[in-house]
Amino acid sequence: MSMKAKVLSLKGEVTEEIELPDVFYEEFRPDIIKKAVLAIQSHRRQPYGPNPLSGINYAWENWGPGHGYARVPRWKLGRRAVVVPQAVGGRRAHPPKPERKWAEKINRKEMRKALRSAIAATANEEIVRSRNHLFEGELPKIVSDDINSVKRTKEIAEILKAIGVYDDVERAKERKRYRAGKGKMRGRRYVAKKSILLVVDKDEGVLRAAKNLPGVDAVLVKDLNVELLAPGCHAGRLTVWTKSAVEYLGDWLC
Repeated sequence: MSMKAKVLSLKGEVTEEIELPDVFYEEFRPDIIKKAVLAIQSHRRQPYGPNPLSGINYAWENWGPGHGYARVPRWKLGRRAVVVPQAVGGRRAHPPKPERKWAEKINRKEMRKALRSAIAATANEEIVRSRNHLFEGELPKIVSDDINSVKRTKEIAEILKAIGVYDDVERAKERKRYRAGKGKMRGRRYVAKKSILLVVDKDEGVLRAAKNLPGVDAVLVKDLNVELLAPGCHAGRLTVWTKSAVEYLGDWLC
């Protein structure tokens, strides 16, 4: 199967048409995409748990019978029960273990299938709109390689307006809000929506410029992964590709 897609200039004008690689016609598999995203996220999870001596590092004694008290270990400097989990103030019976392995495994072929499926979802208008993205025109959005050398955020914004996707950046900006709960005290004060993903083949300043826009992520095509294409396990992120990045996909994943 082959289909042509339009390549847009930085002013939004159609300059040429190219054939899309076969990866854009991959079967949509949300189950494998979810499995892949959770596997990627699990490798960032930090092990946690108490000190091995927590709750048992006490000088204690058992009073024995004849005192009218339960025969449990008691702190030598007082009378409260310690060490045993069934007592008030005692240790936890089954605390989290720092040695636990949080990383989830996924087969190499499954990860590759998930990546191909997530890429194909970016060209499906129904799936992209189901994520509430705002855009005009056809998908996929492909721009010329001239964007690689853009170094100013203001210029990136003008390009996104020209190709009909800047409304989605405004949507992400308007929906930024305070996080509910204690996460505000832990370096996660705000919650923001994901907007455009910009995929390029070379970085000549464009990555830094694009990342200044609300909700926008920018990445080299060789570093592309399933989580970037399907934030929160939901595929269909609004993605802007460069012409060379699309050609790279044809050599890399086909």
